[in-house]
Amino acid sequence: MLQRWQASFSKATDFDSWGQLVEAVDEYHILARHLQKEAQSQTNSNEFTEDQKKTIGKIATCLELRSAALQSSQSQDDFKLEDLKKLEPIIKNILTYNKEFPFDVQPVPLRKILAPGEEENLEFEEEEEDGAAGAGSPDSFPARVPGTLLPRLPSEPGMTLLTIRIEKIGLKDAGQCIDPYITVSVKDLNGIDLTPVQDTPVASRKEDTYVHFNVDIEIQKHVEKLTKGAAIFFEFKHYKPKKRFTSTKCFAFMELDEIKPGSIVIELYKKPTDFKRKKLQLLTKKPLYLHLHQTLLKD
Repeated sequence: MLQRWQASFSKATDFDSWGQLVEAVDEYHILARHLQKEAQSQTNSNEFTEDQKKTIGKIATCLELRSAALQSSQSQDDFKLEDLKKLEPIIKNILTYNKEFPFDVQPVPLRKILAPGEEENLEFEEEEEDGAAGAGSPDSFPARVPGTLLPRLPSEPGMTLLTIRIEKIGLKDAGQCIDPYITVSVKDLNGIDLTPVQDTPVASRKEDTYVHFNVDIEIQKHVEKLTKGAAIFFEFKHYKPKKRFTSTKCFAFMELDEIKPGSIVIELYKKPTDFKRKKLQLLTKKPLYLHLHQTLLKD
């Protein structure tokens, strides 16, 4: 297990140092989740003491902090790569480590909601411990709760604001989706967030092959300020009771040349979400789409 953690840590920091930020974030998320799971394991395993579990939990927090720093459009200096690398000897020597932890952080609760595509990469997905998820995460990476919509930005002379109404999504098993919602993000060509990520409330109703939302998303950047090659992503998520986590079922995206007033339908793609748009696979050959309506407001 320790060797696997070390290998994953090296892989993630290598991606980070090479500037492959999306891959680094994914790897940090996966390792953090493995560590969190071990730190909060209730089994009477003698492998780790309570103090060691606490240290493992703190390492997971640092991985999340670095991941959050990489996804922030403001700065990647909040938690630096060289800070993170100080943890390498601790992971290697976790069974004998007895010094003070180098950073003032606390273990965070195990989150039920995974990073895009994370469920495909996990080597295991056993039943979660009851009560493992909850409040108390640091503000830098809050656990996702459906319904985190943001208000419209103030208008600026000559600048255009975009409101996207998510009307409905067509799925052959629409009626079977539990607590479905959509995560909306604006990414650059490298998959880095250009605006805060927003989640819709849970869908208003399910009917035939459609899940209906009828909810407005205010894009948190003026259209003119979006970088060339950026795209707006829509990830459809639903709860899986057997595995007890929320999973991405499919995704869609809209490129800048598709921003125009009125209705639009966009194609659905298979998970995991490919923010770089390099290996896209349509979800189905059937004519099922995400139905949107755009409103542009210019001062």
